[in-house]
Amino acid sequence: MIYAQATATTGALDEERVRQTLTAGLEGRFKGQKVLVLIPDHTRSLPLPLLFRLTVEILHDARQLDFMVALGTHPPLSEEQLQRLVGITAGERSTTYQHIGLFNHAWDNPAALTTLGVMAQDEIQQLAGANWHPSLPDEVEIRINKAALDYDHLLILGPTFPHEVVGFSGGAKYLFPGISGPEMINATHWLGALAQVVGTIGIKETPVRAMIHAAVRRLPTPVTLAALVVAGHDLVSVFVGDLFGAWSLAADLSAQRNVIWCTTPYQRVLSCAPTMYEELWTAAKAMYKLEPAVASGGEVIIYAPHLEVVSYVHGRYIYEVGYHILPYFLQDWDRFKHIPLGVLAHSTHVRGAGVMENGVEKPNVKVTLASKIPAGECARLNLGYLDPASIDVTAWQNREDEGILYVPRAGEVLYRLMKF
Repeated sequence: MIYAQATATTGALDEERVRQTLTAGLEGRFKGQKVLVLIPDHTRSLPLPLLFRLTVEILHDARQLDFMVALGTHPPLSEEQLQRLVGITAGERSTTYQHIGLFNHAWDNPAALTTLGVMAQDEIQQLAGANWHPSLPDEVEIRINKAALDYDHLLILGPTFPHEVVGFSGGAKYLFPGISGPEMINATHWLGALAQVVGTIGIKETPVRAMIHAAVRRLPTPVTLAALVVAGHDLVSVFVGDLFGAWSLAADLSAQRNVIWCTTPYQRVLSCAPTMYEELWTAAKAMYKLEPAVASGGEVIIYAPHLEVVSYVHGRYIYEVGYHILPYFLQDWDRFKHIPLGVLAHSTHVRGAGVMENGVEKPNVKVTLASKIPAGECARLNLGYLDPASIDVTAWQNREDEGILYVPRAGEVLYRLMKF
């Protein structure tokens, strides 16, 4: 059921229309209730400061109103970062918004989690379908932040984009893996890796989406979704409604607004990762969103001159295994099965599709990193290296006819080939 919706015909929705839509969809709905709002971190584009203020204003009659950042395994935010995320000052935090809780999800703190049940192997096999592989867990404990059960209602407030693991982000993904335990995080990401990026990204109904929805049906707390569609920096649409219906409409519109169809594959791509991606763990979206449009034997250069960290949380595992195609891990599974599945999934997503020939790894696409991460570390990680200072960005522009593509702000728009 959809309670309210608005879509801009051109440009962005203005503040008044956003206010009207959220008011129509949310006002009075949670009177006297404890409400927890799930929001993204700074690695997603949306006008969160505006949305935070409007939500607090509209839900003034809630008995308690708190916000939790659905981090998955992203690094937790400091108090200062939390305030910056929602656009308030320290002074406002201690006065106007002192009654509002701002929390991080803690995926790695068992005391913060509770169990909703267990997903057995037969259910996992059914959901995975043709993508099932014995490297998937025999069963998955469905753990979630216990705060999800401490409130009368959950409100999800976040955008929907093409996504390498689940097809399209948003919706129930804010619950699993957004505020879930490591078991669901690892299982869903590895299932996405088995399906591979090109077979997943920009596809609405995927095995991972089915797995997430199967898990969320075990959650007794009611959920309302304010699903957003963002194009560039513009908020172009808001759908307020039930968890599945609002997400479905947002995914359909995202497929129109966040996908660029290409007639021929590109040989080389300069894919510029914006500074909101502070580690390769997220900046690698500059590869994921471009791989489907790159010719076999082509190259994606992740241009991120600000970047100096592979992963704040998972770095030691990534340096242990490096970046490799999926068959590289599957052919020698006993050697790698101690590595968290989410890390292995990230590794294969970054390296892209490919095959093993006579024990030699043959990726379809060369992946080169142009960042502060030095050449020696890139070699250790099995990535190419370019000195970012050597790259003249202007020399890459307007050369599509030569098979060269420049993407000035990569990570949220999917490039894919038309099928003729």
